[in-house]
Amino acid sequence: MAEVNQGGDLVEQVVRQVDPLVPFRSVHASRGKVARAEPVAALYEQGRVHHLRGLGALEDQMCAMTTRGYEGKGRPDRVDALVWALTDLIVEPGAKWRRPSVRVI
Repeated sequence: MAEVNQGGDLVEQVVRQVDPLVPFRSVHASRGKVARAEPVAALYEQGRVHHLRGLGALEDQMCAMTTRGYEGKGRPDRVDALVWALTDLIVEPGAKWRRPSVRVI
């Protein structure tokens, strides 16, 4: 699923030109970058996320992230995309699994 958090309409149009059937959800942050990244950082600390070769630009941005925010050049677009993706794929499904619902009969 393609996800974006800025300029969603324009990005969606570009994505649809490449593949009109790709699932797309525009996202908007309700919390700051550091707060959103904390659960993802925990996944790294637990050894649950690993990178393959070819992600040097992402790793450079990750190294520029601090508890005060991003201290690198430009915008942390790759880190932001990583946080949204891992939240959608691992953090949120894991939270639902830990809080099972009970069905009343």
